[in-house]
Amino acid sequence: MSSANAVLRKPIETPAEPEKRVRNRAATEQAILDAAKRLLAEEGFQNFGINAVARGAGCDKQLIYRYYGGLDGLVEAIGTDLGGWVQDRIPDDTGGMFLLTYGDLMERLALLFLDALRADPLMRRIVAWEVSENTEQVRRLSEARSKALAGWIERMRGSLTPPKGIDTVAVNAMIFAAIQHLVLSATISGQCAGLALKTAKDWEKAATALKRIVRGVYG
Repeated sequence: MSSANAVLRKPIETPAEPEKRVRNRAATEQAILDAAKRLLAEEGFQNFGINAVARGAGCDKQLIYRYYGGLDGLVEAIGTDLGGWVQDRIPDDTGGMFLLTYGDLMERLALLFLDALRADPLMRRIVAWEVSENTEQVRRLSEARSKALAGWIERMRGSLTPPKGIDTVAVNAMIFAAIQHLVLSATISGQCAGLALKTAKDWEKAATALKRIVRGVYG
């Protein structure tokens, strides 16, 4: 078992039986996409195949070729769907928070990303793959997520600018890396470097520390 698989063998809810076959094309395409994402979250690319996806979607495997062109097209569709993941999990609103500075913006994004990653087993697996599996499929999924996050920042920041002399690309990369490592460590062992990450109070403590880091850089 690869390190990425070991990291994310966390139980998630799955249907007891494959979904019933549907005749509507749009519904069938969505059923295939959902089954593919479920399979990736559970098994990774090792068991990611046309037959397995078709079983999960409750459809003929020929429909996967017809609608997606095969596995490569399906992976491409999952990557496109990740842009929707960012929009769903990290909405384009302030959540009642006044974004007066670039620090406000990055604090909100950091906290939203933390919560979103904790809630999504497929995204956790993709993050783990980024550091363990250098494949074209993983790069596609990783780039799609990174592009969507960068797009969120551009849409939301408006006229907000970071403090002078701050390399935002480097700093934001470190912030995202810290969040990702925190969540993956919690999935494996319920802690990270001695910080317990099991209860709601534990995560409140982590979120407070994250905000302090962001504010320490951006004010």
